[in-house]
Amino acid sequence: MTVSLPPVLTVVQLDDEVPLDRFAEWLDGVTLRLVRADQGEDIGPVDAVDGLIVLGGNMSAHDDQLPQIPAARTALTEAVAAGVPTLGICLGAQLLAVATGGRVHVDAPPGREAGTVALRWRPEAQSDPLLGALAADPTVVMPTMHSDAVVDLPRTGTWLASSPMYPYQAFRVGNAWGVQFHPEASPELLRRWAVADQLPADEADAMVTAAREADERVARDGRTLAEAFAARVRDHVRHR
Repeated sequence: MTVSLPPVLTVVQLDDEVPLDRFAEWLDGVTLRLVRADQGEDIGPVDAVDGLIVLGGNMSAHDDQLPQIPAARTALTEAVAAGVPTLGICLGAQLLAVATGGRVHVDAPPGREAGTVALRWRPEAQSDPLLGALAADPTVVMPTMHSDAVVDLPRTGTWLASSPMYPYQAFRVGNAWGVQFHPEASPELLRRWAVADQLPADEADAMVTAAREADERVARDGRTLAEAFAARVRDHVRHR
């Protein structure tokens, strides 16, 4: 009897301070393969992977002196071309945008977006195969921490969500999704980022308090997104 193994979902970590966090326990029915690109590990042939997640980081999408940045852009270009289910989170979303013809502004004029933000769904999100389940709820909030931002979507991109501060909170290019927010991040991880970014103590405390108050909803919706993405990976493998 042939036993089918679960799909392998490749997770690319670009920065020691930005891990997979709670997504690790929410990605059902797949085996996780962590690639520490920040430590020189290579992704390998992208068209052979079952699914791909590219995480965030403190660097920019144009920091080409760091080898993991151009390598990640190349991997995302190849993943989109091959139809590999792909999710870029924060910097990963910015890299996806640049890799497919969009534009990212480093230190964008609106300034740092930090804490929990309300998502505003575009009409296209209602039928989106990944975010559609979340888009049915107009009150979704998600953690965020960034000052760079996507300012032009790729020509083939579909705009899915915005926030009051930044327009491009979620988009899709083919079988790849970029989310500027952090659906994986716990309040404890937000606290670590606030300390690393040297936010004023009162600002950091208020941000973390708000994140804790919203965390039941955030964790529920983050799990929904993770499970939906894992299902996309499993479906891709079944039909490959």
